[in-house]
Amino acid sequence: MTPAREEVVLLAEDGTPIGTADKATVHTKDTPLHLAFSCHLFDGEGRLLVTRRALSKATWPGVWTNSFCGHPAPGEAIEQAVVRRAADELGARIDNLTVALPEFRYRATDAAGVVEYEVCPVYTATIVGELQPSASEVAEWEWVDPRVLLTAVDATPWAFSPWLTLQLPALYAEGSAEASGQL
Repeated sequence: MTPAREEVVLLAEDGTPIGTADKATVHTKDTPLHLAFSCHLFDGEGRLLVTRRALSKATWPGVWTNSFCGHPAPGEAIEQAVVRRAADELGARIDNLTVALPEFRYRATDAAGVVEYEVCPVYTATIVGELQPSASEVAEWEWVDPRVLLTAVDATPWAFSPWLTLQLPALYAEGSAEASGQL
């Protein structure tokens, strides 16, 4: 059985949708701006889930990052996509989904020259039940104190995904996670 084709929403510089493209072909050395999301997942003890990307990932393989990321399908609400990806990537159900950084946007190039160029709203959520990560998505995971992670990201940014190095300090500075009792 052939896997379903996954499409991403292409965006104009002002963030307006202008079309779609096959996700398998969009991440290159000349990646167009597209819509994505990131989620920082907390447990009942206030710890943050960090994951190390599977070595088979096309971009930033083996790098430690936020809990999970993804792309909404054309016509799919971002919040629905976050819930879908939590299940697909982490085998997790989530609650208390909140947009923390609605305007987050970044462009970064990995060691192989592949570019990520995304309008990427950042969400926080809490896990419901157990975590069962997919091996094709996640190589390792840890529940960590967010303040310890913030210190690690500040000291060794090269050890983490570029989006995490930008998102985590912004979450802390904005008070988004702290205001919701998660940081």
